[in-house]
Amino acid sequence: MLWHGGMSFHGGFLGTILALLLFARSRGIPMLSMLDVAAIVTPIGLFLGRMANFVNSELWGRVTDVPWAFVFPNGGPNPRHPSQLYEGALEGIVLFAILLFMWRRGALKYPGMIGGVFVVGYGVARIVSEFFREPDVQIGYLAGGLTMGMLLSIPMLIVGLGAIWIAWKRGAAKFKAPEKQKNEPA
Repeated sequence: MLWHGGMSFHGGFLGTILALLLFARSRGIPMLSMLDVAAIVTPIGLFLGRMANFVNSELWGRVTDVPWAFVFPNGGPNPRHPSQLYEGALEGIVLFAILLFMWRRGALKYPGMIGGVFVVGYGVARIVSEFFREPDVQIGYLAGGLTMGMLLSIPMLIVGLGAIWIAWKRGAAKFKAPEKQKNEPA
């Protein structure tokens, strides 16, 4: 009964990664390259999804008195942060701009780099957005005032940073200039 809630980006993300890896393997496509290409366009879908959350009055923010607050039909009488718009901006527009910049600068030469930056960027965007978003009613706040979205994003940061480091190391070794021989003229 998905229409009663419970869908999470984090679970869908793992399922999508598995599907992409299986597809890449079945077609003989390098897996990290497949993930990099998928990562570049994913922020577009995230942006559109967050705009749909806003229009549908879903996943609204915490009660606030900022001048741009909204009274959501499903959110009670109090004005709330339009956290869907914050997430759409960070996960969609900002993250897409970063990945597009990296792609234009040749980051695809480092398989896993763009995917790693996507995972880190999403994790950071989600953690920041969670400070403004009302936590899920069925879960609420967890240890130290953290939300489930924050806790699920922490492993993403670790995995993404690891992917960036591995891609950088592999790329640096691959593109390293050969050393000159002792007897070679300079």
